[in-house]
Amino acid sequence: MHILKIAFDFFVTLGVLVFVHELGHFLAAKLCGMRVDRFSIGFPPRAIGRKIGETDYCVSWIPFGGYVKIAGMVDESMDVEFLDKPPEPWEFRAKPIWQRMFVISAGVLMNLLLALVIFWWVQYSNGRTLWETTEVGYVIEDSPAAHGGFQAGDKVVDINSAKVTNWQQLYDDLYTEALQGDVTVTVMRGGAELPLTFRRTSIPDPAQTPFGIIPVNTEIVIGSVEPGKPAAKAGLQPLDVLLAMNGTPLQYDQRVRQIVKENAGKPIPIEWLRGSDTLRGTVTPTGEGLIGISFGARYTGVTTRFDYSLLGALPEAAKYMVNTTALFIKQMWQLATGKTAFSQSVGGPIRIAQLASQSSDLGFLTFISFMALLSINLALLNILPFPALDGGHLMFLVYEGIFHREIPARVKIGVQKFGMAVLLLFMAYVVFNDIVHF
Repeated sequence: MHILKIAFDFFVTLGVLVFVHELGHFLAAKLCGMRVDRFSIGFPPRAIGRKIGETDYCVSWIPFGGYVKIAGMVDESMDVEFLDKPPEPWEFRAKPIWQRMFVISAGVLMNLLLALVIFWWVQYSNGRTLWETTEVGYVIEDSPAAHGGFQAGDKVVDINSAKVTNWQQLYDDLYTEALQGDVTVTVMRGGAELPLTFRRTSIPDPAQTPFGIIPVNTEIVIGSVEPGKPAAKAGLQPLDVLLAMNGTPLQYDQRVRQIVKENAGKPIPIEWLRGSDTLRGTVTPTGEGLIGISFGARYTGVTTRFDYSLLGALPEAAKYMVNTTALFIKQMWQLATGKTAFSQSVGGPIRIAQLASQSSDLGFLTFISFMALLSINLALLNILPFPALDGGHLMFLVYEGIFHREIPARVKIGVQKFGMAVLLLFMAYVVFNDIVHF
């Protein structure tokens, strides 16, 4: 059942992102008077669909992507029959270069627009809450923070000499500075300031490995309990606060997953808080290492909340999107220059499925926020000037605009084949990498 949920969350996430991306190409082509022969979610062979007018709307068997086939365009289908005929007015090749560039870029623009709309909605419905603390309540064992010298009770004063005033700023500055070089974190310990220095390579990608510090006043709260599962049989209910499991105090959510997985099929004592009452029981994880709950960390300390009007939420969303995009571009640059380990920074379908499922466990807003981040990633990767990507097609058009002559179709096809081969090898690598780190 858990595997089915992961698969469902993955295909919903990927399906929405692919549909929005291809819809961008489709609408732009229609707006420019181009004929669209096929709109497909998934890659061939075709599974099911229906032809409406001139367009075949279908779902294809290979689920990792999609495509829009525009008449008169050399694309991944490698269809070149039209080259032996004069251009028709409704073909891609017959349109002005600015229209062709618009159509090629429209998928990326739609992905960015989707991310902006999601961030806008999240800011409007949820506002922004700052955790007004920089005090560390718990340091995860064997984490980068622990190896760097962090201790419970440390108060972060500044990061690379920039003053830190809340927990969100602490993490934002930590990862932003790590993209540019080594990081010095000044903490207050025992009434004296102490510098802790971290090599850039010692601060991991937060999507892969937690840095390892948890703020004070944090608890693990249950979101939902599946009926008939081990947690429900033990008496756990939504909004219960997990205190300890198998004799280990629970300070952060990942520890819960570790304990449950390590004790698959074995009864373990569990302690939780309901209101002001401390309850105890025994839970036996399934053979897959699950007890049937969703949960997350909840900060209970001093907060400052900012609520926004519908219009007021838009600039906040745009600011967040710009910062997120800049951070991702910096990460890609670090990867391209060899300053970040490739195997630790690239995730494929298995990793995406895991993150999609984990985010959905934490609620709808968390899930769509993850979708927005992935949409930005998809947009930026697609616009890279590499054959078979939108950026590769765009480079052909840039060449044509500068030199006023089109690249020969046979050259385009050869480049496309090379690009597709490299992308398939890359996909095979990231799937293998996912399996190794699963």
